[in-house]
Amino acid sequence: MLARRRRLAARLGDVEQVLIGSLMEQARRCGKPGCGCAEGDPHGPYVYFTPKPAGRGRSKYVPSSLVSAVRTRLTRGEEVAEVLSGISAINTALLTRRELG
Repeated sequence: MLARRRRLAARLGDVEQVLIGSLMEQARRCGKPGCGCAEGDPHGPYVYFTPKPAGRGRSKYVPSSLVSAVRTRLTRGEEVAEVLSGISAINTALLTRRELG
């Protein structure tokens, strides 16, 4: 079990490239009188990042030039979360056996 935990920990690698949250695309109406968006298609879509845990008003606009980088870091965040979950499960088993050290 300890060797498996070490292998999992080795998979963590560079955790500086991690984002935990979600991306959302949203179209918006600008509210300007006479703009075509009021009756027709809204502007956008625009991309927003919401960190986890999210609070009210926490979504951040993501410029189109950064959407790919944000998606890559979100994927990396999911990978890291999966590895940490595996490590936690091993530590829980070691605790149950009173071998956690």
